[in-house]
Amino acid sequence: MAALDLQEQEQIDALKAWWKENGNMLLGALLVVVVAAGGWRGWQYYRHQQSSEAATLYAGFSRQLEGGKVKQINDAAAAVMERYASSGYAPRAALMAAQVNEQSDELARAKTQLHWVIDHAEEAGLKDVARLRLAAVLLDEKKYDDALQLLEAGHPASFDGLYADLKGDVLSAQGKNEEARSAYRLAYEKTAANSSYRSLIEMKLDALGEAK
Repeated sequence: MAALDLQEQEQIDALKAWWKENGNMLLGALLVVVVAAGGWRGWQYYRHQQSSEAATLYAGFSRQLEGGKVKQINDAAAAVMERYASSGYAPRAALMAAQVNEQSDELARAKTQLHWVIDHAEEAGLKDVARLRLAAVLLDEKKYDDALQLLEAGHPASFDGLYADLKGDVLSAQGKNEEARSAYRLAYEKTAANSSYRSLIEMKLDALGEAK
């Protein structure tokens, strides 16, 4: 039994290492999808409702994002956030800048930007993504209680699988394997059967082994 426990622990540790390397990339892909989904509608609406400068600032931010220089990206995002906080552009700029900062290990700045989205965005979907991103950062920082608090926030049913999966990661990191299994099972049930993401959740369940 001791050997089996050791083997299971090695599988869990290997999976945690894999998720540390790739988890943010997967959540980042979700961010791009959510931001892009509302981007065109937001562009059309604010082109008519806001001054042309808001659109110009966001276009400038997009160019800086393509350039990949962190300082310029943050400066451009800050300009949009400060001058047009109530627009649809501002939370999108904050989310994308936060992702760049996470990848550059500028976690304090990333957390500030994610908190800003949660506090200021008018679109619920953007708030939901920001909470997921922030919870993932807090997980990496081992601030488990804070991460779980974010994951308990209300969200649309379409986010159930992602929230439950990340909750499983937090609980697993705390060594609460049975609670982690329950969270992963919920995530598996709430994820579309044809989604490749479901296979990752199944891997996590397999790594935890059968309940004892």
